[in-house]
Amino acid sequence: MNKDISLHFVSPEPIQYVDISTHAIAGDLPLKNVLRLKIIPDSIIHINELSMITIVGESFIAQYQLRYRGGKFQAPTQINILPKDTRPLAVAGVKLTSKEMGNFAMRILKEPTAKALRKAKAFGLQAKLNHVFTVGDRIFLDITYYNKTNLLYQIDQMRFKIEDKKIAKATNAQSVEIQPVWQLYSKDSFKNYYRNIYVLEKFTFPGNKVLNIELTEKQISGRILNMQIKYSDILEADSF
Repeated sequence: MNKDISLHFVSPEPIQYVDISTHAIAGDLPLKNVLRLKIIPDSIIHINELSMITIVGESFIAQYQLRYRGGKFQAPTQINILPKDTRPLAVAGVKLTSKEMGNFAMRILKEPTAKALRKAKAFGLQAKLNHVFTVGDRIFLDITYYNKTNLLYQIDQMRFKIEDKKIAKATNAQSVEIQPVWQLYSKDSFKNYYRNIYVLEKFTFPGNKVLNIELTEKQISGRILNMQIKYSDILEADSF
């Protein structure tokens, strides 16, 4: 490293933990899989041959020795973390890595979508549940949205909630929201067509409830489309 240039480590998967063994270097994560390092001014003398950096991903650990080179030395600005520089690591709570989920999602996209498992429509919008797959304790939902109007749809939220099938006006309905652990694409709007893969942790719910997938639009228009999935759709899911 030298004092004028930041060094970026690019990881093949989201970085979970970083340890920098010297206070002479500052680091941050501008992106989930990018670590940026920079020498703190007037701290160069504290960088020595024992200065190390440890980077932990979802399934690996990698360590690098940091050295300062002054003068006109052209220090690297980017280092790709390669498999040969890592050791496998079992991290508690991580059962499928982001890369593995991405690989499964791309396989799902190759599946034909002629027959939908569930459908919903409102306000010129249509939703289709193409497939449900399970991998271990992960549930993959393949969903397509169509916009039959000439108005761009600007996505506000995509929510997954376990709710009662029928809600009486005078009853206190219970709703449990589930947060996806991963999704293939991050998109904030679509004109005609939008397909995405969402990954949820395994869950159960009784027969008098449904998984309600709610797509809401940013104001002022605020079009909302709800698609209900039965528990039988989850139980009958395909698996890899």
